[in-house]
Amino acid sequence: MSQPIEIREAVREDLAQIAELVVRLKRLNGEFDALLAPSSTLVEDARRYVEEAFGRADSLLLVAARGGKVIGVVKAEIRRRLFYEPKVEGEIQDFYVLPEFRRSGVGARMLREAIGRLKARGAELVTAEFPSHNLIAVNFYVKQGFRALVSVYASAI
Repeated sequence: MSQPIEIREAVREDLAQIAELVVRLKRLNGEFDALLAPSSTLVEDARRYVEEAFGRADSLLLVAARGGKVIGVVKAEIRRRLFYEPKVEGEIQDFYVLPEFRRSGVGARMLREAIGRLKARGAELVTAEFPSHNLIAVNFYVKQGFRALVSVYASAI
């Protein structure tokens, strides 16, 4: 019998595995648009990004793990919304599950856990950021009850 998948807050011992998943996510994002092409310092930047998240009170880092292997990550932050109600937002900035664990309910479990923890930290609204052309992500979030809120357009100059 395979080991159960645990959803939990990340610990520093997870740092290398989380950074690796962030690298995979950013490379995947680059497949959706040339303006999301990963930088030449992606690996180092991902490690630093994850390290910084551990030290921030407004940051949430959740992992899905089976045995000692991290198979998914959610990174979110609490933000204040100056001009809008509700005032406190939980923003999911990065969400990645290894391909072999997708379509198994792991992502939905991780999202529910993240929402619960963000709510416990005061969030009254949860948003998620991802490439517009990532229809897998669009369909996942819509299935989970999310809807489009804002659009960001870009032009290389």
